[in-house]
Amino acid sequence: MGPGPINADPRVLRAMSAQLVGQYDPWMTQAMDETQVLYRQVFQTSNEQTMLVDGTSRAGIEAALVSLIEPGDRVLVPIFGRFGHLLREISERAGAEVHVIEVPWGQVFTPAAIEAAITEVRPKLLAVVHGDTSTTVAQPLDELGAICQKHGVLFYTDVTASLAGNTFRTDELGLDAVTAGLQKCLGGPSGSAPVTFSPRAVEVITARKSIEAGIRTDGDAVSAHPIRSNYFDLAMIFDYWGPQRLNHHTEATTMLYGARECARLIVEEGIDETVARHEVNGRAMLSGLRGLGLEIFGDTAHKMNNVTAVVIPDGIDGDAARGAMLNDFGIEIGTSFGPLHGKVWRIGTMGYNARQDAVLTTLAALEAVLRRGGAAVTAGGGVGAAYDVYDDASRLAVAEPDAAAPAAATEPDATATEATR
Repeated sequence: MGPGPINADPRVLRAMSAQLVGQYDPWMTQAMDETQVLYRQVFQTSNEQTMLVDGTSRAGIEAALVSLIEPGDRVLVPIFGRFGHLLREISERAGAEVHVIEVPWGQVFTPAAIEAAITEVRPKLLAVVHGDTSTTVAQPLDELGAICQKHGVLFYTDVTASLAGNTFRTDELGLDAVTAGLQKCLGGPSGSAPVTFSPRAVEVITARKSIEAGIRTDGDAVSAHPIRSNYFDLAMIFDYWGPQRLNHHTEATTMLYGARECARLIVEEGIDETVARHEVNGRAMLSGLRGLGLEIFGDTAHKMNNVTAVVIPDGIDGDAARGAMLNDFGIEIGTSFGPLHGKVWRIGTMGYNARQDAVLTTLAALEAVLRRGGAAVTAGGGVGAAYDVYDDASRLAVAEPDAAAPAAATEPDATATEATR
């Protein structure tokens, strides 16, 4: 029950137990095509270049940045937590001239502040984290696409921590590049990075296409300024996933099975219903923590649905309490980084763990650990407050049954194939 990774959905684990096939086996390429269709629905985009990058969520981030950035390009990174610093570092390693603006951890930027920085810096790319698990807050993106369009800036965001747990619509937001990971709200293991790119981003990336010598044929592109990574060269990865089936690398077959099943689960439930499930369970956790008398960290008006930062009570050893949660109850909650280390715990309600039983059990266990450690918490207050949220949600579902009904998948054929041959 930490900020990720989480317990993978059992269906995902079963899918990943299927036998391997060759990367150009017709069934494999069909599975790749299906995965692209499914993730277009998860990302809510019509982008043709929607696929997986083989590697953890950081692999997707690095692929996007190293493929979009040429040495000397200006990049603007608004930093409000640990992972903004990561975007800065990767961009610097790609040779960018990086400019940053910062707010204290737990806060977010106004659109006006970001536009003012864009006007001053005139960057090629705005790179911003959507939801940063280090602070548990989500940067509003609603107005940033129009701002970037107005100033001719490419717009990239990392949604590793937020996708499928919070409302996010790629095309409506005007995004050019988006990267994610499986190990949070998508309900899978770390090791595969879903990504999507707009036609404008694709044009920038393919302009740098340079096919490696060992697989190059007559007429293939050779650039004097190629993308500075071979493995993360999206120009070649596009062709690997496309009809050309460029022999770029050996597909991580088991991760493909898992990533596809993550998306199938979400499409079957309905993306809006998946977000709503995270919202109600996250709200129950938030209410339960408050019901115990604990202080919540950060700007709760901009808090992600799927993770909550709670201030460690005075007199409680944060690491010892986390150890007791794990050793006595088998429940993991998270510590934090940087200026928040030792000051807050981060408790997740995401993916397969965004469930009522998981929330109630965690709150009951946390109460027991805190009481044993001498903290003055309200007896039964956590579980009771969470129950109130669930009761209200149940009454609403009865009053408005259509609001609780799962939406039908818009492309059902993409979810029909079994995980095994």
